[in-house]
Amino acid sequence: MVKSKVTSAVGTLGEYLKEQRISAEMSLRQLADQAGVSNPYLSQIERGLRKPSAEVLQQIAKALRISAEQVYIRAGILSPDSNVGGSVELAVLADPSLTERQKHSLLDVYHSFLALNSRVTADAPAADETPEATHEENPDAHAAQD
Repeated sequence: MVKSKVTSAVGTLGEYLKEQRISAEMSLRQLADQAGVSNPYLSQIERGLRKPSAEVLQQIAKALRISAEQVYIRAGILSPDSNVGGSVELAVLADPSLTERQKHSLLDVYHSFLALNSRVTADAPAADETPEATHEENPDAHAAQD
């Protein structure tokens, strides 16, 4: 089931990239040269047979002069409604010193923090129900005041 979702997302990505390439009036070979990937590899991406790395997607987006963020959304790397954290995700994806595995690991941890925080926020009492902080809850606060 998960595999078909990935294949579907990749197919959609490939169709999108092909549309963008045709709109830019570029041949497959021209785009491959400008993006620094092989012609067969780019063809496989467009046909949905390969899932490119974030770095390759960034190179393709740059060559097509389109937003890398939109390409990441199409690839399923970024969520279209992720107003929170989009710049963090883009920074991680754009960092050339990280491997693809490291990028995905960092994003997984980041997304888990966001999910945890949204659950905590949903479960938190209203502001007028929050008890006042006491020195017993934070003994260091008492020591700092002395």
